[in-house]
Amino acid sequence: MIEHVYRRAAAARSITSVVVATDDERIHRAVEAFGGTSRMTSRSHQSGTDRIAEIAGALPSDLIVNVQGDEPLIEPAMIDEAVAPFSSDASLMMSTLRRRIEDEAERQNPHVTKVVVDREGFALYFSRAPIPFVRSGSPAAPAWRHVGLYVYRRDCLIRLAALPPTPMEQSEALEQLRALEHGIRIKVVETQFDSVGVDTAEDLARVRATLATEPADRARAMAGWNGLKTAAGRPRTSARVSSRERSGAAGAPARERVGEAEGRSPSE
Repeated sequence: MIEHVYRRAAAARSITSVVVATDDERIHRAVEAFGGTSRMTSRSHQSGTDRIAEIAGALPSDLIVNVQGDEPLIEPAMIDEAVAPFSSDASLMMSTLRRRIEDEAERQNPHVTKVVVDREGFALYFSRAPIPFVRSGSPAAPAWRHVGLYVYRRDCLIRLAALPPTPMEQSEALEQLRALEHGIRIKVVETQFDSVGVDTAEDLARVRATLATEPADRARAMAGWNGLKTAAGRPRTSARVSSRERSGAAGAPARERVGEAEGRSPSE
């Protein structure tokens, strides 16, 4: 799976390099086997943000993109959409994505993170609850699903990881709330694309079926990454694919256990 994520991140026009940050030696070896770049990190990190911050200080990139390692169907254009606002706003520190919710069941699902934004598209709050609440007899405001891809200015990422966890972050188990509680504004860009995170065996089966039917020309394009891309006239932008050890320990997120349960190699 990690190879699919790596190739798609490398296919984004705004990306100059891709590195996998992992605490799992198996993933590290799998990435190096297909010619990718991987860095081992501490096993103590509680979030992808903390993991990529460990290696961010040694990188020359101005912007750093955090892509989760369990998103094998991520569209390269989604990365470009999230990076785009930085070219016109020097004060912007962090961005992410949102997609319109059309299904009420999705809005009510606590496994789907929702976001509400202000009139300029900056996040007001992220929650697992169905926000915004619609009072009986009132018109419904647009509902947005948060797409968990982040872009940071490097200094912002390092500062954010050094800040203590916050009450709302811990209550909702949503790491981006740490940024909001510490006054870091997050631009939330609308996207029409969708992605499927592999959290269960059913998710894995759906992803496999989608990849099996992917057009041949698109598959060839994804296979044509060269590991290091230079975008003339743009800031140096690195994509960091964060991937944790699949320990299968009790209480670990389901996505950390799927590979072991399925007998799947990290590179699948």
